[in-house]
Amino acid sequence: MRRRLRTSGRGHGRGHGRGHGRVQGRVYGRVYGRVYGRVYGYGLALALLLTACTGGGQAGPGATATPGASGDIVVASGRDVTGKGGIRQQLIDAWNAQQDREHSDVHARLVELPGSADQQRSQLLGALQSGSAQYDVVNLDVTWVPEFAAAHLIRPLPDALVGADVIKSVASTARWGGKLYAVPFNSDVGLLYYRRDHLKQAHVQDTDLSKGITWRQLRDLIDAVEAPGRSRPKGYEKGWTTQLGPYEGRTVNGIEAFLSATDGAGLTDENGRYTATVQQLTDGIAELRARTQGAYTLGDAVRSDEGESLIDFADGRTAFLRHWPYAYRTLHQSLTDAQLGVAPLPGRAVLGGQNLALAGSSQQADKAKELIRFLTSRESERCLLDAGFAATRESAYTADDVTCGVARTPGAASPSASPFGESADRMPRDDHGRPAYARTILLPALRRAVQRPRTPLYGAFTQTFATELGTLFTDDPPGDAELAAELDKELRKVLPG
Repeated sequence: MRRRLRTSGRGHGRGHGRGHGRVQGRVYGRVYGRVYGRVYGYGLALALLLTACTGGGQAGPGATATPGASGDIVVASGRDVTGKGGIRQQLIDAWNAQQDREHSDVHARLVELPGSADQQRSQLLGALQSGSAQYDVVNLDVTWVPEFAAAHLIRPLPDALVGADVIKSVASTARWGGKLYAVPFNSDVGLLYYRRDHLKQAHVQDTDLSKGITWRQLRDLIDAVEAPGRSRPKGYEKGWTTQLGPYEGRTVNGIEAFLSATDGAGLTDENGRYTATVQQLTDGIAELRARTQGAYTLGDAVRSDEGESLIDFADGRTAFLRHWPYAYRTLHQSLTDAQLGVAPLPGRAVLGGQNLALAGSSQQADKAKELIRFLTSRESERCLLDAGFAATRESAYTADDVTCGVARTPGAASPSASPFGESADRMPRDDHGRPAYARTILLPALRRAVQRPRTPLYGAFTQTFATELGTLFTDDPPGDAELAAELDKELRKVLPG
């Protein structure tokens, strides 16, 4: 039986942090050899927890979650998934270089918070409430904005910071109570990755799924791979996998199923009040049960996070994977275009990402807003897209005259998954240098994406939602109506309405 390497904590960042480093170790291990894979996959996670820095630019090895020096604009953020000397640090370095040219005595410093997303959220809440860390700009998960705004820990921003160029669905994540409290920095959306080589071995004639498929068609393709008498791909076990472990991944998958079943009817209204009915919950649970039935779903999915599901898919254990945009670059380091495809997720796909907000305690608000404007500009968003993030601006995908002009600090390495500085970026790109799927698949998916419930009580919601849905994956699961009634009762305890 395969040994499972667990990561502690909850939250979307669990796969985007330690899990992601471990995955890149496995994936890049095939490129650089077992030694590099083991050193990076298991060593980087520990190193990140010890240093809490990006490893590039002015942050340096000594940067920790402590108050900034005089003249610093301190940016607090989770880990950058683009690797050592990542694009976020490069953008901050570029802003600092601009300040030097303008003879300003203000510089920005990136501080990366260790731990899972929930742990990072707790650190930020504690630091901003107590004033123990002098953060000026905080990079918030899109689901945290209402909570931080309602607690007056972040300040309202000028509406002009989010213009018409920002993707409409993404722009809505930055507001609460009719005010703008953040600026979208990088986005996220659920996508469907698939193994072209598995489908070809099953004699599927058309392996281009970029126009989209339904869940019924997905199951038909799995049936083709598993047809009696047909040789299965090496290492193959079940049709698809996703993130159903007891953390935010389960919430995301549940919300996608619920909103698909109810034609987009949300669980809360725009003010965070609970609005779902038991019948809507019943329909959503039935959809989630259908998507995760054992005949098609890898058994380990019920314990998997982003990192583990990515490994399972890269190892060929499944033909399909639900994951985020950063997986496009990561998977292409070990799989070729002939092996790997990406398509819109069937049904509704959940929006993720991070937004930059101005800390209420900042003593340098004007400069901090200037930094936010720079980091979310058209050119910066194009840089984020080129590095593997989902950009928040339409122009990053559609305007060929918008390019990434960030000049790297002399001697600094480009974003690389190798701790030894090698560049092994095998991500397919279009004629203008963007990720090949960005304009035709990623942008439309972001435009259609749906949000998780927007409420200052999101932490209580997701814990309740994921816990109650967990009974669906036990040996003796309740019926749809029974589970819906219990879920409704528990959600009414934690949400107003």
